[in-house]
Amino acid sequence: MQTVTMPTVMRENVLVEPDCVRILDRRVFPFETSFVTCRTVEDVAVAIEQMVTQSGGPFYAASAAMVLAAREAQALAGSDARLDLMRRAGARLVATRATNDHIANVVAVLLADAEAHAGADDFLVRFEAAVERVWRERRAAASRLGAHGARVIADGDTVLTHCWAESTIIETAAAAKRDGKQVSFICSETRPYLQGARLTAHSLAEMGFDVTVITDNMGAWAMARGKVARLMTAADRVTMSGHVVNKVGTLQLAISAHHFGLPYFAMVQAPDAKALSDADVPMEDRNPEESLHCLGHRTASPLAKGWYPAFDVTPPHLVSGVVTSNGVFPAAALFLHFDQTGS
Repeated sequence: MQTVTMPTVMRENVLVEPDCVRILDRRVFPFETSFVTCRTVEDVAVAIEQMVTQSGGPFYAASAAMVLAAREAQALAGSDARLDLMRRAGARLVATRATNDHIANVVAVLLADAEAHAGADDFLVRFEAAVERVWRERRAAASRLGAHGARVIADGDTVLTHCWAESTIIETAAAAKRDGKQVSFICSETRPYLQGARLTAHSLAEMGFDVTVITDNMGAWAMARGKVARLMTAADRVTMSGHVVNKVGTLQLAISAHHFGLPYFAMVQAPDAKALSDADVPMEDRNPEESLHCLGHRTASPLAKGWYPAFDVTPPHLVSGVVTSNGVFPAAALFLHFDQTGS
């Protein structure tokens, strides 16, 4: 079994320091390895909104921000005052990104813990332990997902992926390597932030994989030329109806994969039990100006306007399977395998 070292973006994601939270600035990585220092919940919220961290990163950033809130709450007298502060902090963080539910889920878990121990003298100690617990649980779930994901990859496959898939694609790649499979990857660049070209490509290459970057308009032709064995992406959210909500551009790749008879697997730790269909998922439209720029440089005519829907929706008939921490399931039959708690 081969030893696999996790890439920089996974190892140095969010750091909780005695007086601040430091978040790896994914907007400039790998050209620079720099951190945004956040001393307040508001600082973290703004960092999430400004795309300092994306995909699964906000899960860790938001929970770290809740530690900052707990440090402030520890100094307050009475459980009511503490809980009011913690709830306001949680609401601010949840409001940063609406489509991906990682933040809302972890904030709900941590607020439940805060409510249970709000009056304790060691409130902060208990809360920090709760954050450490949810981080361990998430990493363990990601590892299980990776093991299931590796099973749908054959030795010698070239996998096309889109955007930055955080632990899902990284853990899947790591599991495939441990299994001794030879796998290569094609990463779409993913405009306008180039997460695929920078984060995914760099991380997989750090792990020792052969990686090719293509522009966002090359996916279908790469499939037509026989360069792709399967499409695998993360999902910001999967509904109980099997609709996959992910970075915009996923839908066109799934359509192409279906046309060329290639499997498409979406990866998420569990479907969202609260979202019965895609109509239940708020879809984020970002500032249109972002589509007119790339890495700080304007790339569009000054006479043109932009449009930036951050996510799209892939219907279940285009999805070969949903890889979760509990196994791989048909997209159209998730309701048979997951109850309303998502387990």
